[in-house]
Amino acid sequence: MEEIQTVVAGARAAFNLGKTRPLEFRLQQLRAMEKMLTERKDLILEALQKDLHKNAFAVDIYEMVGILNDITLAINKLPKWMEPEHVSKSMMTIMDTVYIHRQPLGVVLIIGAWNYPLALVLQPLVGAIAAGNAAVVKPSEVSGNTAQLLAQLLPQYLDKEAYPVITGGAEVAAELLKHPFDHILYTGSAAVGRIVMEAAAKHLTPVTLELGGKSPCYVDTNCDLDIACRRIAWGRYTNCGQTCIAPDYILCNKSIQDQVVKKIGTSIAVSVKREEVVLKGTAGRSVPEKGETISGGQ
Repeated sequence: MEEIQTVVAGARAAFNLGKTRPLEFRLQQLRAMEKMLTERKDLILEALQKDLHKNAFAVDIYEMVGILNDITLAINKLPKWMEPEHVSKSMMTIMDTVYIHRQPLGVVLIIGAWNYPLALVLQPLVGAIAAGNAAVVKPSEVSGNTAQLLAQLLPQYLDKEAYPVITGGAEVAAELLKHPFDHILYTGSAAVGRIVMEAAAKHLTPVTLELGGKSPCYVDTNCDLDIACRRIAWGRYTNCGQTCIAPDYILCNKSIQDQVVKKIGTSIAVSVKREEVVLKGTAGRSVPEKGETISGGQ
């Protein structure tokens, strides 16, 4: 585990030297990530197809678009975000110039998830870069092809010392959590979230946890049931149902219960039939009807 210590120390050194703070450096790194996503899209598509059987449309909509939008937003807004924000004075500061000047936190740890293995690593990284931080990136080992690709590509496009990638399983994540970071971002299960939070507490490190849970969906008697049920079915089965906010159960009045069940079933059947048409019309390559089950836990 000496390699982990070296990598974390390198990121800390890069931040302490002030490398990640200048506006031009942040913009250059964001543009480099954007360039990576466009130049290496074929490799990204291949890795996600191997890991999760995601087709090109799913990758564009559920992985790439959010990252690219965040990059564009950060590039356009970053000069303004970095300006001092002047605020009103109080009796204690009436003779002073009062403003808020935002400072980077330091070195951030990003622990990604397997179900959106690109977006849930790179979108937090966009924020870390834009805020002037260094970041250590730990992709999910469950989506192994995507993790290895990120380990290969990010050093080619981003600063190697400031934004290193560490791959591996639970033992690697546990070792990483022994080191003091200035913020930790984790997406995954509540059980692992507790481990992350406990480790962070030892260093008084703030955390951002996006944890799985149950997502109820309420259907009101006055709504358009056809539209509601179609959207519920879409939300449930998008990304093969592997989304943290996918509807888990439905609450509704008993008077519409049978209609809701029937209309959701109809929406699913129509969607499956449409998918079969798409599959039959696909020439030259095999497209799976559903995502791959990549782990017994899923």
